[in-house]
Amino acid sequence: MTETWKTRPETPSDVTAIREVTLAAFPTSEEADLVDALRADRDAWIDGLSLVGTTGDGVVVAHALLTRCRVGDGPALALGPCSVRPAQQRRGAGSATIRAALDAARERWENLVVVLGHAEYYPRFGFTPASRRGIRAAFEAPDEALMALALDPGRPVPSGVIRYPPAFGV
Repeated sequence: MTETWKTRPETPSDVTAIREVTLAAFPTSEEADLVDALRADRDAWIDGLSLVGTTGDGVVVAHALLTRCRVGDGPALALGPCSVRPAQQRRGAGSATIRAALDAARERWENLVVVLGHAEYYPRFGFTPASRRGIRAAFEAPDEALMALALDPGRPVPSGVIRYPPAFGV
């Protein structure tokens, strides 16, 4: 039986649950602390682009975050951290939440999204190596792990070095 996950933008009452999901999904508090720092950064945070995935009864089990970054001189979004409670991993909650976040960005007329993540996971959403678009990080990153997605392939995307929000520490 396939589960149906509900997705929606985070609300102030979700902040604690998002932190709990992120702490459960990663071995250290680094990613949870990053989410909190990004939420506090007025230049990086975009209301409506932090999405949660919930069970049918409203329990938050997944989170996907898009924040403002820049590629070269153009605006872009950074995807991550993304997290799913371990008990719900590999059941579609994360994919549903990421798709909802990308759809929300598309509705806001955003175009370029970059992610540093698992090369086996993110291509299912349309991500390809960022190097194919002339996009690179300011630090060493495996080519297959640094990916980009144009939400509207007909629109131009910037190229150059990704400038992440200060909270990323890079």
